[in-house]
Amino acid sequence: MSLPTFTTLGAGPTVLMLHGVAATHLAFAPQVESLAMAGYRAVAWDMPGYGVSPPIEPYTFKGLAERCIALIHALQCPSVVLLGHDMGGMVAQEVVARRPELVDKLVLCGTSPSYAAFDGMLVSQRAEALHGTGDMEALADMLVPQLVGPGSLPEGVRLAQHCMAQVHPSTFRRALQAMTAFDRDACLANIHVPTLLVAGERDRHATPEVMQRMGRSIPSSTYVEMRGIGHLQNLEAPDDFDAAVLSFLALPRLLH
Repeated sequence: MSLPTFTTLGAGPTVLMLHGVAATHLAFAPQVESLAMAGYRAVAWDMPGYGVSPPIEPYTFKGLAERCIALIHALQCPSVVLLGHDMGGMVAQEVVARRPELVDKLVLCGTSPSYAAFDGMLVSQRAEALHGTGDMEALADMLVPQLVGPGSLPEGVRLAQHCMAQVHPSTFRRALQAMTAFDRDACLANIHVPTLLVAGERDRHATPEVMQRMGRSIPSSTYVEMRGIGHLQNLEAPDDFDAAVLSFLALPRLLH
């Protein structure tokens, strides 16, 4: 099995970051630096078909989880913290459902437990817009400003546009299609690792209401809502996002 490509920085407990459907590993550039400076090994992958990571066939969450699990093993650590945004949060849920012993803690941001809970209309609009333009750079310039909140950092918005522009159109279409079949709603109660849920107050894709409901279903969860922030929490307000994540990671894991 071919491994996804990834970037890594720092030494210590491993935090593996899984980007969203319209991004690459570069979307976690601020977090890679912050986590490494705080004493963690920060790893950010390129999902299969993104960057130069080999694609998979068929493009399913089972296949994505298998590649993520293979990467965890290759990193030679007994367990990891999984941090997933958007579609990456769905991959993280798939991994913890399949191999819970590999996950020490979980951070889910701007994501949902199923396609039905996500705003499917907005996802469909992304696909239709791509069909109309065929140009990921033009699509990024059009869509990213619609995803962010009024409190977003301009530099973060530009990085989000750059990341989306790098995604191959065919991969984007396949990933969006895979999302329509995702449903781990019934598995939330089986997540027994400490979990941080980060929502953007202005997120219309994975709304605060959806993420609050996730929190009520996950036994050991903490919910944080970022005011004035939209769907791209880690890029819109990286300092506040990093502070929330680092505070969560510093908490001791209690044995149940």
